[in-house]
Amino acid sequence: MHMTEAIWLTAAVISALFSIGWLALSYPSHWQQVFADKAHCHAPGRLKVLAWSGLLLSAVFCLLADHPTMAALVWVMLLAVAAMLVAQILSRCPRLLRWIYPL
Repeated sequence: MHMTEAIWLTAAVISALFSIGWLALSYPSHWQQVFADKAHCHAPGRLKVLAWSGLLLSAVFCLLADHPTMAALVWVMLLAVAAMLVAQILSRCPRLLRWIYPL
């Protein structure tokens, strides 16, 4: 693996984690878990736009790191891992997600 591939894959991982986190925060129940003291600041539309844009960006980063067939596989697996990680954070310590969407 070349250094540039590693950089693109790292960017894809970070983008996917943030995006899945934003997508989770776009749901009122998860927002309430994370920001119980700021329930009035919920902006699901903005969060969904951020999430879908970030997911697209992570796919582009995967494509920059590898050829298209491998990039598609890596991206799908990356989304699964990111979703599992965000689900674990929400179930154990939801306030950790505050750092991905500072108010």
